[in-house]
Amino acid sequence: MEIKDSGSVVLTGYHSYTPSRSPIEDHSFLPEMPTNQCSLIRKSHSRRMNRMLSNESPRTPSFSRSISDSSMDNSSMEDFWCELQNIKEASEDTADDSLMVELKPVDEGEMEAEWLQEVGLSTLISGTQEHDGQALLSTLTRTQAAAVQKRYNTYTQTMRKKNKHTVRDVRDIFGINDSSPGFEPLPVSPLASNGIQLPIIKKPIWKSVTSNSCPLEKASPSVAEELSFEVSFSESIVWDEKEKELQKKHRIKKEDCILPKFIVWKSRFGLTEVGDLSLEDMKKIRYLSLIEVTAFYDAMGIDLKRNRAIRFKGKENGLFGVPLTTLLENDQKKVPGTKVPLVFQKLLQRLEETGLEVEGILRIPGSASRVKSLRQELESKFYDNTFDWNKVRSNDAAGLLKMFIRDLPTPLFTMEYLPAFITLVEKISKIKLQLQALHLLIMLLPDANRDIAKALLNFLKKVVSNEEKNKMSLWNVSMILAPNLFISKGKTANHEEMKAAAPTAHIVRLLIRYQDILWTVPSFLISQVRKMNEAASSNNKKQLIFDKSVRKLLRRKTMERERPERREHCDVPEGVIRVYAPLHSKVSMAIQLNSRTKAKDILARFQCENSHETTENAKIHNQSLYEIGGNIGEHCLDPDTYMLDVYHVNPQAEWILKPKTS
Repeated sequence: MEIKDSGSVVLTGYHSYTPSRSPIEDHSFLPEMPTNQCSLIRKSHSRRMNRMLSNESPRTPSFSRSISDSSMDNSSMEDFWCELQNIKEASEDTADDSLMVELKPVDEGEMEAEWLQEVGLSTLISGTQEHDGQALLSTLTRTQAAAVQKRYNTYTQTMRKKNKHTVRDVRDIFGINDSSPGFEPLPVSPLASNGIQLPIIKKPIWKSVTSNSCPLEKASPSVAEELSFEVSFSESIVWDEKEKELQKKHRIKKEDCILPKFIVWKSRFGLTEVGDLSLEDMKKIRYLSLIEVTAFYDAMGIDLKRNRAIRFKGKENGLFGVPLTTLLENDQKKVPGTKVPLVFQKLLQRLEETGLEVEGILRIPGSASRVKSLRQELESKFYDNTFDWNKVRSNDAAGLLKMFIRDLPTPLFTMEYLPAFITLVEKISKIKLQLQALHLLIMLLPDANRDIAKALLNFLKKVVSNEEKNKMSLWNVSMILAPNLFISKGKTANHEEMKAAAPTAHIVRLLIRYQDILWTVPSFLISQVRKMNEAASSNNKKQLIFDKSVRKLLRRKTMERERPERREHCDVPEGVIRVYAPLHSKVSMAIQLNSRTKAKDILARFQCENSHETTENAKIHNQSLYEIGGNIGEHCLDPDTYMLDVYHVNPQAEWILKPKTS
């Protein structure tokens, strides 16, 4: 069924695909809303919805009935549809086609070519011998290599049909003999941060990431599930025909509203968050994440859908409707180092100060005229610091916050992979597998999108933590935020896109509940980055050896520099590192490592040695230990990291104490 509407707000329709029967086609799809939350506000929303429905054209399916009567319990989705109507009303006066993003059909083979380029393997298309591409290929696991081979095979077959000329054979790239049945599987035992097999640990350390810090679900299961980042997700999938049949019959039921509790195994290398790695290493993490999530979907027989844009327009000035990168560039001129737009920070700050305990916060809309006026005033006064935040009411601030998110020229979770987000709910039944897929998709986000998403989800966690006062449960918040995050201004919507309503709410629920997990970089990806850097360094050295002019230069440098350095290294015994602390009076210290030495022990040692320093310098007391160079660009170490283990996997690194960038 096709919906015709002028300037309306519809579910994101960037993609055109026809998934199998959606899991929302079940009476028990969603949990019932508590009766004590059916407030007068809810009734007023219902009356508003009834008025809207009575005025709709007979040809246009109403939002609240876009899914058949037998598909779901409307009461459990009422927040979603009310929010959708609020968005529609708010957008009628601000519709702007210049902010639209359009797509064009993708020819066969083009999608695979773009995929190979996005994972850093453009060398397979161009035919050039690039060391970075070779280094990446050398680190792939069995399932990852199979995913690359599948896309490259499709690309080459298409090119042969189109151009009828010789294209590099996949066996020339991966070195597969004709008699070989496939790739030689790489070991999938737990890997250390440089790919070395981890030692057996008698007493593993476990870290709970969802229990006491954020009581989002009162009825969470008491038994926690294990979650390990040491082995590739795609390698650990066991997927037989019986499970595939169960997957086809999957329906989300009421009891699924109780999300399981996960505990993450914290290895001797600690945990690494996305901001703990250098930009260059995070770029490689994205390459590997895209390969891994593709292999992950392949392992379950799911086609990883994606979108492709051909037109994009956005404003260059202002606050609302401006691309995130442009907005951050403008903000960084005011406040260097800004990672989250300043106006977004101020809106979150205002809501945390005045709105966390307000009943119905986020659900109850502010005055439409007042919000529109505040938006115009913000646009003109924000950068002049003349805007009066004290006059902004909580519900109006919430309205501005949601307006900022949905007015972004491209969705916060990127236009390209919105179909992949939807698919992980529609096609994957187990919460653990959904979480792993979501984890990899978060790793794919651009820095600006991920930073603002992190700030938003942290605020939403605080809202849910105050449920007793604000009457906003995890489900309520997810229902409200889903249409703002996964809906775009458009002109048409099809039935399948409207059915994505409930899956998007479930995605938001996962994002809020498991956010502490999602910002952690899987250690198997860090392991592969280390191996990439080592392979690239080795390739560079081999190239230099065969360059005569460079060899002459190296001989001169050897006489001038290398001999003193060798003496210096010889003076450092095995297992001893020299830590540099530029902000301390004692700028360096040699430390003997043992099997129990942790990063926090080294921090404590420096603080003790420099205890006479004034406490006014907050930077000195808010430092972290960094691993720099060797097989990693820059790595902020977890305080619980066992230093001897890191030293063994990266003996060429330098160790520096410095403040952690926020």
